[in-house]
Amino acid sequence: MAAKHSDDFKREAVRIATSSGLTRRQVASDLGVGLSTLGKWIRQFSDDPSTATQDAELRRENERLRKENRILREEREVLKKAAIFFAGQKQ
Repeated sequence: MAAKHSDDFKREAVRIATSSGLTRRQVASDLGVGLSTLGKWIRQFSDDPSTATQDAELRRENERLRKENRILREEREVLKKAAIFFAGQKQ
């Protein structure tokens, strides 16, 4: 008898598969479901407008966070260089 998964579980699996950057095979393996089952869920929920809206919001948030992360890394590099410069000035 096949395991029954809730719609919430299926939607979350679809969200992970479509937005995580992992392969569908990896997502299916991580969740303990078959690759064909995950594909069926993706087709099933791809027509769901709430899923599409959530995916768009997640993509926007992901892009915002990537930009923020890039800026923070650049600022950290500037601070490292400044610390080295000022450490050399004390002598």
